[in-house]
Amino acid sequence: MGKFGLRGLAQSLSRELHPKNIHVAHFVIDGGIKQPNDPRDDRGSDGLLDPDNIAKTYYDFLRQPRDSWAWEIELRPWVEKF
Repeated sequence: MGKFGLRGLAQSLSRELHPKNIHVAHFVIDGGIKQPNDPRDDRGSDGLLDPDNIAKTYYDFLRQPRDSWAWEIELRPWVEKF
């Protein structure tokens, strides 16, 4: 419930603040993150999120042109095991 509240707050803030040139973002990082020398290989090569790709997503989000701002990004591994 609390996470849904954060999402709603981010959405409301973006609607109010985007016209004032303030880019509001809500990021969901839903998955394990690769670590150096991580022995976990049970998820395969695409089963964990790469920190460099997460950083690239943040950077790309920051550089979005104002005519097409997004307010929410969800990152998940391509391969998920539940």
